[in-house]
Amino acid sequence: MVNLHSPVGRTVDIARAAGYSAQQVRNLERDGVLPPADRTPGGHRVYREAHRRSALAYRALAAGAGPVEAKRILRSVHAGDPGRASALLDEAHARLHTERVDLALAARAAQAISTEPIGDVRGADAMSITELAGALGVRTSTLRHWHATGLVLPGRTPRGARQYSPEQVRDARLVHQLRLAGYPVTQVRKVLPRLRHTPDLRTVLAAREADIVTRSLALLDGAAALADLIQPRSRASAESVGEPGVTV
Repeated sequence: MVNLHSPVGRTVDIARAAGYSAQQVRNLERDGVLPPADRTPGGHRVYREAHRRSALAYRALAAGAGPVEAKRILRSVHAGDPGRASALLDEAHARLHTERVDLALAARAAQAISTEPIGDVRGADAMSITELAGALGVRTSTLRHWHATGLVLPGRTPRGARQYSPEQVRDARLVHQLRLAGYPVTQVRKVLPRLRHTPDLRTVLAAREADIVTRSLALLDGAAALADLIQPRSRASAESVGEPGVTV
């Protein structure tokens, strides 16, 4: 019967099972993602089922929550704190839920903004940087950053102050909504020229939604792999204090 102590083999065997290189496996052990491996008299690593399950759990969790969070979760497991590991996993799911909510709001707002008619543009419709910052609920430094990174390029008054036309105000509103939805500045810069066209906007937002779904499913896989790693230890712990359990 396979249990956490069952031998798996060498570094290369764990690498093949998890889809990593041998060096990546050694790095994961060094970082505490895998428990310390046993050593042969000649100094070679000997890995067991606990290492294989840890590597699989890390791979899925890294895809769903990122490598930093995945390492924190696995380190908690190996430190004997499954409660902390499950709490971190819950936080990762909560962040994805927040992203879903923000994306839905951004999709509705961005679509409405992108299809708003500009109409008869007049000079009096322009906004100063302070007015626009107040309307968006951001700092003026944020608008300056968007200017510096090429996202929203305002005009200038005769005295050199930034002045945003209705078109630039709309772009700023789009940028604001997409940044709230989690789009990095580099990606917003690439797609912003197309966002006035609803079909392109839907494509961009659909891609973001697909990414969230992919990460959510990866977290489910990670949770299952984590359970395979934690539950046998929990049963073994129960047995050690005389409670019913299943031998591992």
